Amino acid sequence: MPFASAKTAAVALCAAALLTVTACGQSANPSASPSEATPSASTSASPSPSASPTATIKPSTNLNGITVTPEKFGSKKPTVTVKAPWAIDKTQTKVLTQGKGPVVNPSYVWLHYLGVNARTGKVFDTNFGKDATMMPLDQMVPGFKKGVEGHKVGSRLLIAMPGPDGYDSSGGNAQIDVKVGDTLIFVVDVVDTVLTGPTGKPITPPSGLPTVTEKDGKPVITIPKADPPAKMVAQPLTTGTGRTVGAKDVIAVHYLGVSWKTGKVIEDKMSGIDGGLLSSTIPGWQKGLVGKKVGQRVLLVLPPADGYPKGSNNPPVEAGDTVVYVVDILYAGKG
Repeated sequence: MPFASAKTAAVALCAAALLTVTACGQSANPSASPSEATPSASTSASPSPSASPTATIKPSTNLNGITVTPEKFGSKKPTVTVKAPWAIDKTQTKVLTQGKGPVVNPSYVWLHYLGVNARTGKVFDTNFGKDATMMPLDQMVPGFKKGVEGHKVGSRLLIAMPGPDGYDSSGGNAQIDVKVGDTLIFVVDVVDTVLTGPTGKPITPPSGLPTVTEKDGKPVITIPKADPPAKMVAQPLTTGTGRTVGAKDVIAVHYLGVSWKTGKVIEDKMSGIDGGLLSSTIPGWQKGLVGKKVGQRVLLVLPPADGYPKGSNNPPVEAGDTVVYVVDILYAGKG
């Protein structure tokens, strides 16, 4: 693999919260402690001893009874005003700020959030003022997933969910005074996500390079009948739409590698997500991906000195062979 070792990649990904909450903890900053009240799908808290008084309240059919100040994404910690006790009939979302970034990848989304119990009107948890938290939506309570999924990075959302979409299945959460039947209110800033593929407009590469086509949604690399170039090539194939990759970043990628000598695939990581510290990759990746943008598909043609000078068993590369990679940059963040 282009990363120095599988262990290094795994540790770096964990530090960037690119794995599961269970495996790595939830914070995008490895030094920050995950909150006990984060709206995960399961909780170890003892069940609340009694049903919530909100069960006797006529549920609202809309979010008009809730005021959020300020409504702008990325602004200071929001204040939620609601006439408690209050309840909602079903999970609903109001977009307070419409983001212009990519739609969230449910497996990897970084959020700031503030949670309010509609029975009491009190905040029970927030991570505003700290690093954004990576939350795999499948591991969150149903209402949180319903409320965030499908929205774009850069959005501020107001979400309200009834008890069945909150902590009811866990018997409530006594640690944060959430009882069975309590409606929960969240204000969520969608801070970042991992892309599912390349973005931006196509870029036509110069002639003479390996050609890249697509079949069944995956790239196909065709090596020209010519000698490989003496110097490495890092040619963007799409414009991308995200931040610029830095030398010390953690990256997440899809990639396909081919031998120039044989034309055969040596690595296929186009399914799932691979990644780690860019500084732990082979020289050609470090040189070729720095300065590129998240969302770019990049063609890397790497002579032996920039790839595998002595050859490699994994991937299978003969000494002296030039290797060609197509890399989709799906995420980049500070390591």
